[in-house]
Parts: sequence; structure tokens; C-alpha cells
Amino acid sequence: MKTGEADILILPGLGDSGPEHWQRRWSARLSTARVVEQTDWHAPDRDEWVETVLEAVRMATRPVVLVAHSLGVSTVVHAAHELADTKVRGAFLAAPPDHEREGAPEATASFAPTPRDPLPFPSMLVASSDDPYCALERAEDMAAAWGSDFHVQRNAGHINPVSGHGPWPEGLMMFARLMKRLKA
Repeated sequence: MKTGEADILILPGLGDSGPEHWQRRWSARLSTARVVEQTDWHAPDRDEWVETVLEAVRMATRPVVLVAHSLGVSTVVHAAHELADTKVRGAFLAAPPDHEREGAPEATASFAPTPRDPLPFPSMLVASSDDPYCALERAEDMAAAWGSDFHVQRNAGHINPVSGHGPWPEGLMMFARLMKRLKA
């Protein structure tokens, strides 16, 4: 599938993605991409975030590809059972958080526990070897449970501007590989 054939829905995490974040940069670069805006980026409610994503999928006019970072990944996996048999053709998931780890942000408590059911569409999960919000072994376990292709970025932190990932061209190449696998 070509990017122009899909509605690319970008799902930021806790606190939103600032203008330098790769998600915002991709939304500006990809003509059919748009950021799904949540009502409250700092005090997320799982049910509200899931409903916002479901509504964005319902409003899409083409097949949908989800691009999620951090809490956006959690939102996708919580919405997954309702996304089966919809327009969603695939998901690119980056830097999943581990809500069950000690010290997880209280603001994300409603997202625990993390679902382990296989996703009903092809997906790719990209995790960092030194993400402060999720151990690599935990991310690998999530990918296996969800049926996601798993890719490791060495020493990439939380794959955000703080860790030096503004444009993130390597991520865009991985996203392109996922898109080639998807059917319109």
C-alpha cells in the first residue's frame, strides 16, 4: 500500500508530541496523515482516548494505518478488539510503555494492565534497548503477544526528541517497509 492510499492516523502519547517530535514531523511530511487530538494530553482517561481513536477510524475515508508512540501504543492495544473488521489495515507502534512496572506514571494507571491479545491487523513494534519506560524484554514480550514484527533501536531512549529522535529517518524507513506489506 502507498501512503497516499491510506488515512494515516498519528497517535501521540502522554503530554502530546511537540513540534520537534518525529510524529509531528511525519504528519507534516505525509499528505494523508493527521494527528488524532486527545481532549486531555496530561490526564489521560483510557476509555476517552480509545473512543477518540475509534471515532477517527470511523471518520476515515480510506483504509487506515495507525502510527502510535508510547501511550498511543497502549491506546491502540486497548482499542484493538473494536478495531477488528474496520478500515484499519496496520499499525506502526513505537516505544511502548510498561504500565505494570514499578514507578509507572500515576497518570497512566487506567491503561494497566496491558492487553495481550493478538492484534487483528499487521503491526510492527519498535523498541529501544534503553527505554526508561519499558525494558527491552518486556517490549519483546508485548510484540510476541500482539503478533507484531519486532525491531530494536539500540540506545534510542524513548524514541523522542529528548533522546535525539526528532525526524527519525530510520523509523520512517521501517514504516515504509510496513506499508509495503499492507493491502488496500
